Amino acid sequence: MTSIDTAAEQIVVTPPYARPRRLRRTPALRALVREQQVRIDGLVQPLFVLPGRGVHEEISSMPGIFRYSTDTVVEEVRRLAALGLRSVLLFGIPDRKDEIASSNYDPNGVVQRAAEAIKRALPEVTVIADLCNCEYTSHGHCGILKGETVDNDATLALLARVALTYARAGVDVVAPSDMMDGRVRVLRENLDAHAFEDVTIMAYSAKFASAFYGPFRDAAESAPSFGDRRSYQMDPANRREALREAALDVDEGADIIMVKPGLPYLDVLRELRDAFELPLAVYNVSGEYSMLKAAAQHGWIDEERAIDETLLAFARAGADVTITYFAAEYAARARKR
Repeated sequence: MTSIDTAAEQIVVTPPYARPRRLRRTPALRALVREQQVRIDGLVQPLFVLPGRGVHEEISSMPGIFRYSTDTVVEEVRRLAALGLRSVLLFGIPDRKDEIASSNYDPNGVVQRAAEAIKRALPEVTVIADLCNCEYTSHGHCGILKGETVDNDATLALLARVALTYARAGVDVVAPSDMMDGRVRVLRENLDAHAFEDVTIMAYSAKFASAFYGPFRDAAESAPSFGDRRSYQMDPANRREALREAALDVDEGADIIMVKPGLPYLDVLRELRDAFELPLAVYNVSGEYSMLKAAAQHGWIDEERAIDETLLAFARAGADVTITYFAAEYAARARKR
């Protein structure tokens, strides 16, 4: 027992038996008892691919992130693989758009050609293809329109047609991000019927209508020409609905389920982790990336520590897979530690 005399009174302090600080005393002790770690194998780097050759252009709203052509994307994936990153997520930016997203199911489309080139050069890399239509439609919505409404069932047929071209190009994982009802079942049935039963489906199960997609829409040139996507993407207020959406995807045959965005929806991520045993993914989206980058460029935050905390938050909330624009940066630093 310790006593401290002050001019006014005597303060008595009983020493605590439990001292959690003992395990924080040195870096080695902190590492020894660390509950969560970011796995490089669990990180996925998104990549934007467009037609042409020799393209390597930085995206102004996403410093450090680039658009690539088919040839330069192979070199980028080779660099990522050397850092220990084994998975990439492809987004296509076509040179032609129309009302039915026909360039999306073109066997010679930009994602199909990029996937073929990557798998030919680096067969060990997992190629994931985002499966949506917003980058390919002239109106910027995620499916076939009926008036000014996205026709759910007509869009399902379009998604299945695109998925088959991706599978034939060697894509390992198709990732439907459109939020159409019933898409996972239709994709699974059609992939299986064409002998692509080994192609994985990673469903964007809880994709919210978020303000954090802005820089992506700049990068992918996919902003809707009218209205918004709130009639098919989820209301940010709805946690129980996210559980229902995920349950439907699991029942329809999804292999991996996902929450998007990440940071504003860590509670949803934790709920899905507790409710389902399937692998769980989270998308650390463009707005989250750009906010940290902008703050770091102004000297307002420590960029490296902020990235580490962000990725740890996803692991702590239960994510097995983290799709993040920070993947390459994090992996490069991890190799130097």
